[in-house]
Amino acid sequence: MTDAPRQMNLALYNAPSGISIGSWRRENSTSDELLGLDLITRTAQQCERAGIDALFLADNVSTGPDDYRQALNYPLEPMVVLAAVAANTTRIGLVATGSTTFIEPYNLARFMATLDHISKGRAGWNIVTSVSGAHNFTMEMPSHAERYRQAEEYMQVVTQLWDSWDDDAIVQDRESGVWADTDKIHRIDFAGEFHQVQGPLNIARSPQGRPVFAQAGSSPAGMGFATRWADLVFTPQPTVEGAREFYAALKKQIADAGRDPGTVRILPGFVPIIADTETEAKKLAAELLDLIDFEAGRADLQRFMAPVEVGDLELDEPIPAERLIHPDQVETGRTKYKQLYELALGGATLRDLVRVKSSLSDHASIVGTAEQAADLMETYFTQGGADGFMIVPPYMMGGLDAITEQLVPVLKQRGLFRQDYEGTTLRDHLGLERPGTTTKGKA
Repeated sequence: MTDAPRQMNLALYNAPSGISIGSWRRENSTSDELLGLDLITRTAQQCERAGIDALFLADNVSTGPDDYRQALNYPLEPMVVLAAVAANTTRIGLVATGSTTFIEPYNLARFMATLDHISKGRAGWNIVTSVSGAHNFTMEMPSHAERYRQAEEYMQVVTQLWDSWDDDAIVQDRESGVWADTDKIHRIDFAGEFHQVQGPLNIARSPQGRPVFAQAGSSPAGMGFATRWADLVFTPQPTVEGAREFYAALKKQIADAGRDPGTVRILPGFVPIIADTETEAKKLAAELLDLIDFEAGRADLQRFMAPVEVGDLELDEPIPAERLIHPDQVETGRTKYKQLYELALGGATLRDLVRVKSSLSDHASIVGTAEQAADLMETYFTQGGADGFMIVPPYMMGGLDAITEQLVPVLKQRGLFRQDYEGTTLRDHLGLERPGTTTKGKA
């Protein structure tokens, strides 16, 4: 037992051009550095100096010529990038997104085991079922329910593959010529509805045993999946009350499933627009809104809300209620759609919806000073709405500077965040135990 006060976990959502959709247009933005290693390395190192637990890279595989903004937000493949970042950092966790819909489980297991080895135990996997992109993979997009069924089976496969080598399988006996004990390397012989995988993995068990599992689904299916698998849950919770309800519901589901709720970290997204004064912060927020391309945003909204028709509406018109489709009938992006649906029913205009969709304001957000941002985070944290936060910079690099040089120091001063790293692995940073092996059998 320890009497140490509870402290937040903090991760940074990598938004290389800024999450506010027009922020790349600002003078001195980083939009000219997206396709190289310098920007992401500088971002990771800056977060590491602040002691942030992890850098989180989202991904998207369905960018089209009329949807270039996806290439601004996800300019490079995250696992490849984080392998390079691992060589240029020593402590920060590295969370890469990988799709259970589009990546074969054996390949994913190899990729993530490799990242965990070369980072010396700092790998995390953001598990996504993907909401679009099937047209790039010679397949039809599975339904919402089928994607989660696939994901359940997928998790069984990859965890068995990571466990297919015992921790002490490598013996390195040069005299006898035995490098590994084959009695400690096991086939998995998995045969399921979607995957047939013999195993074992061709990579030895990694420092963390397997990567930290991150997951961002907030629909009932997503929450059920998190209940069984997640170590870290990234969730949009724009209000303290909603965050408390989600937190209590998910923690109860986890306990009911026989897991310790204390071993799952719930991190709402948090978008801080910070300046030295509240007036300056409001001016900055207005500038970011002015940079949104609303016609491009309308096209993006139309794609996301299809088949709801919005192309014939003026930007300052609401969507007629009879055009809207209930969230239960939507196959992709159900949580985000539900928020837009509820706003539209409340009379929000097309312009309002574009702003929400473009700025990720479905997350908790603040426009003010670092102290005001810390106040809101403390409220979420102490009132049962969060174990920490996934902080999202609204623009780069100034938005990141404000986070690491103004906001994090205030949290440390208040004792809400640790002064420095206390371990070497991502599991250490999150206070999670290393899992044991479960696979039986023989190679």
